[in-house]
Amino acid sequence: MPKYIIERELPGAGNLSSDEIQGISQKSCEVLNDLGPQIQWVQSYVTDDKIYCVYVAPNKEMIENHAKEGGFPANYISKVQRMIDPTSAE
Repeated sequence: MPKYIIERELPGAGNLSSDEIQGISQKSCEVLNDLGPQIQWVQSYVTDDKIYCVYVAPNKEMIENHAKEGGFPANYISKVQRMIDPTSAE
């Protein structure tokens, strides 16, 4: 199943409270449950003004649907073509 990186522009993301993060996470999980098991949220990284999310989904359209239904920005959606890590140097 393809993996995607989603860039979500959210000014002040790094200052979100634990309660705000919990609310966003709960909403995301609700939408994911409604969409079914084909789409999965792997993890997210929060920076000052953006959230970068890693998802597994059959296509980009399902990611866009999740964003629309949840009211989340999805400014850029990129399909992961290949993964590299330190062992790639061996």
